[in-house]
Amino acid sequence: MVKKFGLSAALTTPFDHEGEIQTSLLVEHAKFCLGNGCDSVTLFGTTGEGSSIGHKERLKVISSFTAASIKGHHIVAGVLVDSIPDAVEQMSEALDNGARNILLAPPSYFKNVSDDGLFEWFAAAFKSLGSKARDVIVYNIPSVTMAKISVELVTRLRAAFPDIVIGVKDSGGDWAHTERLLRTHGDLAIMIGDERHLAQGTRLGGQGAISGMANLLGPEVRAMAVDGKDDQRVTDLVNVILNYPVTPSVKALVARTSGNALWLNVRPPLMTISSHDRDTIAQAFDQAFAVKAA
Repeated sequence: MVKKFGLSAALTTPFDHEGEIQTSLLVEHAKFCLGNGCDSVTLFGTTGEGSSIGHKERLKVISSFTAASIKGHHIVAGVLVDSIPDAVEQMSEALDNGARNILLAPPSYFKNVSDDGLFEWFAAAFKSLGSKARDVIVYNIPSVTMAKISVELVTRLRAAFPDIVIGVKDSGGDWAHTERLLRTHGDLAIMIGDERHLAQGTRLGGQGAISGMANLLGPEVRAMAVDGKDDQRVTDLVNVILNYPVTPSVKALVARTSGNALWLNVRPPLMTISSHDRDTIAQAFDQAFAVKAA
């Protein structure tokens, strides 16, 4: 039986009005999530606008977490790059700082690539990383990368790198694909990125989640990701959010629940969602979680 991964908050990244990362606020938010139902936090993922964060900024964030005594076993590091050298450098630095896991997305610039090509990319990255390579979660998010991580590719990677590839984050929103992953790979920690499928997936053997909604609904998402309990309120809220750009929408809710409008800021090419759209999302949140909104 694969050990449960638990719940990791896919941390949003706070920027000031000039676009600079507010590291102290990010650390404060990470501590909130860790005290609010999360076993770990994921830095530099999709919700965290990781592909918009530079190398020096990553090092500064990781250093700030270390200085704040947020240990590596509480940190998952997202790696969302195209070049193999960049992937190796980012993985190496995170692992040197004790990161619990690496969340590694496939390259996204070249489209319509084959499973063979993706396998060779992952293989080259792992081989270049050498003895440091460990605890990698392969990230399937084809709506962003345009590169679907097939079940067959997962099987090949697991067979070739059994001591490195330990899980999959499946954010494809395709239940048939998720179900097949779960039924085929009981040897891996399968994390379901779409909260609408989370509880059902957990009951089929899912081992947790890396969740954007955990930025504000840790206990509720934990009940779904760890205990397999359905929560129609979360499902309904996600259905509303999916009508808008997801990352700015999650940040809008974090701004609302925290009372800090700084969370509304995003980096180009993302744009802050309109006040009208924020009101629509807030209304859906209030209807579902009236106590939390009070």
